[in-house]
Amino acid sequence: MRGCTSSARPRAYRAPSLACPVSDSRPGTRHGAAAYDALDRILRLDWAAYLDWYRKVTGVVVRYGTRLVRIEPAGDHLRLHLEQGGRTTVETTRKLVLATGFVGSGGAHIPEALRSLPKQFHAHTSEKIDFRALRGRSVAVVGSAASAFDAAAVALEAGARDVHLYARRETLASLPVIRIRGYPGAYDNYGALPDAVRWQQAIRFRRAGSTPPADAIARAVAFPNFHLHLGAPWQAVRQEGGRAVAVTPQGEFAFDFAIAGTGYAVNLGAQTELRDFADEILLWRDRFTPRDDERDGALAAYPYLGLGHEYLEKRPGRAPFLKDIHVFNPAAFVSFGLPVGDVPSFRRDIPAVVARISRDLFLDDLPAHEARINGSIADDFGAELYAPAVWRPPEYVAAE
Repeated sequence: MRGCTSSARPRAYRAPSLACPVSDSRPGTRHGAAAYDALDRILRLDWAAYLDWYRKVTGVVVRYGTRLVRIEPAGDHLRLHLEQGGRTTVETTRKLVLATGFVGSGGAHIPEALRSLPKQFHAHTSEKIDFRALRGRSVAVVGSAASAFDAAAVALEAGARDVHLYARRETLASLPVIRIRGYPGAYDNYGALPDAVRWQQAIRFRRAGSTPPADAIARAVAFPNFHLHLGAPWQAVRQEGGRAVAVTPQGEFAFDFAIAGTGYAVNLGAQTELRDFADEILLWRDRFTPRDDERDGALAAYPYLGLGHEYLEKRPGRAPFLKDIHVFNPAAFVSFGLPVGDVPSFRRDIPAVVARISRDLFLDDLPAHEARINGSIADDFGAELYAPAVWRPPEYVAAE
């Protein structure tokens, strides 16, 4: 990484200076080699400061507070309906990359048991939660991956009376399935694997579960008022007075507020910007039929993507514009084996998307490019440069 390499650094360090020299890419330039070697995770605000510096240095234009509300096909272009500050504008583009994160293909997954409760009783980890308001209260956390343990720890650090975390599994997921296939052969060529192999890998990950970081578990377990419930899926929830009660195989537990660390759904029809044509997008269930013991409705709803991460048509010829919408979010997981848009996918998938966009635009504009590459061009030099060295037969020289 060029620039202030120590913008990623141990937690005690200050945010990076935006004036640091771009040309100096030596590890530890700002805070020393020892600090660089000790580097673990980057604080959220430090990372934001680094991205702000990177944006300024590269000249990337970011329009904050802007929401894409509709993608309207218009011939060989796409009309993007954008909302900013209550005002809607329309802009035209030929290519679109949906780098919309975990919430960008269906939104947060809320357990059915929680949906029956008034909103005042629960939130998802993707929402803004006022943890200070949980001081002195009993908090339930549903889920057992990273966001669930992070939420539990923050609630405890904010002074919650107690936190109970409920996991469906009998043990916490600890097998890093995705990491196993991180070697170059599998990483670089994953999108070329047969459908049956990609599906089996997706099923394997689902069954193994998403692993929480060990330090996230330790952070919560350090509190004596943290309680972990294994093999305790929520079967029902009811209101009882001013509190709520969760029904589990281990019994009933009352709580004041619940946090769902339960991940995200893939449901393209739920995305406002895709609603006009979501039914035209090819899904894995349209392309591949797994064995009975490998069926999974959630994975089947993922889009089946092309090698450039583009949507494909469910019925060829009905929605040709789909090839101009490229998916750079975790909905690409079944097709490419990673939560695309997260850091491990960058080295492989950004070049793949860029290369496909470049190729498509070049071929779409081929007449213009043909005219350019067949156009006239000036000689680099004239014949007089080499004329004295041109060999002539002896008789020709004698005649002169």
